Amino acid sequence: MAMHFLLLLFAVYVAAIDEEPFLGVNIGRDLTDMPHPTQVVALLKAQQIRHVRLYDADQAMLIALANTGIQVAVSVPNEEILAIGQSNTTAAKWVSHNVIAHYPATNITSICVGSEVLTVLPNVAKVLVSALKFIHSALLASNLDHQIKVSTPLSSSMILDSFPPSQAFFNRSLNPVLVPMLHFLQTTGSYLMLNIYPYYDYMQSNDVIPLDYALFKPLPPNKEAIDSNTLLHYSNVFDAVIDAAYFAMAFLNYTNIPVVVSETGWPSKGDSNEPDATVENANTYNSNLIKHVLNVTGTPKHPGIGVSTYIYELYNEDAKAGSLSEKNWGLFDANGKPIYVLQLTESGGVLANDTTNQTYCVAKDGADPKMLQAGIDWACGPGKVDCSPLLQGEPCYEPDNVVAHANYVFDTYYHQMGKSPQSCDFNDMATVSTTNPSHGSCVFPGSLGNNGTFPNVTLSSMNSTNSDSSSCNLHRGEMGIRSLLMMIVLLLWGLVLP
Repeated sequence: MAMHFLLLLFAVYVAAIDEEPFLGVNIGRDLTDMPHPTQVVALLKAQQIRHVRLYDADQAMLIALANTGIQVAVSVPNEEILAIGQSNTTAAKWVSHNVIAHYPATNITSICVGSEVLTVLPNVAKVLVSALKFIHSALLASNLDHQIKVSTPLSSSMILDSFPPSQAFFNRSLNPVLVPMLHFLQTTGSYLMLNIYPYYDYMQSNDVIPLDYALFKPLPPNKEAIDSNTLLHYSNVFDAVIDAAYFAMAFLNYTNIPVVVSETGWPSKGDSNEPDATVENANTYNSNLIKHVLNVTGTPKHPGIGVSTYIYELYNEDAKAGSLSEKNWGLFDANGKPIYVLQLTESGGVLANDTTNQTYCVAKDGADPKMLQAGIDWACGPGKVDCSPLLQGEPCYEPDNVVAHANYVFDTYYHQMGKSPQSCDFNDMATVSTTNPSHGSCVFPGSLGNNGTFPNVTLSSMNSTNSDSSSCNLHRGEMGIRSLLMMIVLLLWGLVLP
């Protein structure tokens, strides 16, 4: 029991000091009603998401992320790589406008030069390494080359003969670009960014890959896949692809470049020919993925060495082209409502939608004030809600309007009733939200308690309504957390060991 608690505490300790592995999300913007950047950041804070990857360097988004401590990967869009890869000056201007102008207030930690360029834009691939070098040179000129890494997300499809992993190799036609790219990543201390989609591996396998193997579901030893060369056992596609990448790099004599998974996930809805794109499977995959990453499980080739991972993605992108599944990879809809509640209560996590303790019942936008008042009257009477905090002079009296009062009353009733979905209805005037409506000294019931998530002490700067004015304040707080947690770890270690 003590050892179990020690391991859990150590996972919290790792997350608290922003060491590997981390769990982040991609933020796409192909929505017909894209939330305002401040709304996006509010959702990130509420969900305790501390790492994000942007597909561009949107200025409004970078400004909204300032002074939050959230670590940001910005991207050079594919259409800009050709110009940057042919001109050191153009690269320097891009870095100046999109990175230096925002750093360090916005905690930019990496630059993704394009996405899957080698497999989707062969005409641009010839200048990709030059683009990486020019971007890095601009960072070097500003003494930011150690703080901000430069890499390029690659498709796992470029790994051929990926099982058994020990026999994997990269598509040899890409070696003229890939070899100098790996040399760049190694010499700059960067990482190989890889997009891994077990969903597509499963769909294209003609039933060779079992669904449970793709979803991280626990498998009995006799169902695990075995690498006949190494005798390593694989219980999921994710680990097998990562180890295939490590073996493929080793085949080219690169053995010390870490892998970061820049995209992975599972769609929650699909067309008729995609029967396994379901809410249940998306929930299972992402829940198991998060546990796998944050428990520092590692892979069979590198056990105990966690692989930092960005989930694809934060929002469902209804305006995205393609099949129905292409539009439904998100954890949330455009209103910030979870598509499903992640199953993380046993292991902890960074997302507040892993338990119902981080959901709230509030009035719907545009709700009829008379209907809201009727709901308040019912809840404060037959509903047996203690409405005394709404009296004049009490903490929740201000602002004195029906919406604010309804929010408090509806949320209190919702929690009294165990947060059952039907308890947040009020004649269709209420909705479940993941945004904490507490304000000032008026603390809503949903903000009390934190079961199933990492302690808020590691995120105090992010959860505060008054953010620190600089990222260094966050780091000073984390130094204190680091010392405290290390002392506890050492103390518990002494209790556990004979």
